[in-house]
Amino acid sequence: MSQSLLPNETRRGATTVLIVDDSRTNLNVMGARLGQAGYLVVRSDNGREALDLIAGRGFDLILLDMMMPGMSGIEVLADLRATPRTADLPVIMITARSDSGAAVEALAAGADDYVPKPFDFDVLLARIERTLGRANRIAELKRAVASLDARIAARAIELGEARTELAVTPSGRARVGRSICSLNAEVERLSGTSAA
Repeated sequence: MSQSLLPNETRRGATTVLIVDDSRTNLNVMGARLGQAGYLVVRSDNGREALDLIAGRGFDLILLDMMMPGMSGIEVLADLRATPRTADLPVIMITARSDSGAAVEALAAGADDYVPKPFDFDVLLARIERTLGRANRIAELKRAVASLDARIAARAIELGEARTELAVTPSGRARVGRSICSLNAEVERLSGTSAA
């Protein structure tokens, strides 16, 4: 299934969500509900296409079905976490498996959250908001760290320049001192010659 945008998803700055599920019914229901909630939604019915979509454009969040034919959600997640550009991309795993082992497997693979089917849509929306909020805080922290690193690098350069200047200044002073001594000696020699 190719990507599809819901009609009310043309607003700029909307949060983009990729839904990956092999069930067209699930894709349509979740897509419509998320679109009504103000999200820009792209849908995919298989893992390989989802990876291609993710590589081709940025998404704010992935809702990923755990069990799909061909490439499972766990395999898609492993690929995302192994790629530096998508390693921190928020992913909520969704599955019909109700056993605790499914949750453990999803979280161990790197999912940010896990929602078993059938789910209450309001609960899903709350988890999406929480996951996006945490992702935004992490992104802000990364920006702050990068800014701090840049400031530290700039200060290190300034310190290096100051050290170089200090290192040059004493040697320059010593050279000037030697020149002055040499000039004094020459003046004395010349003074002694002119007195004679």
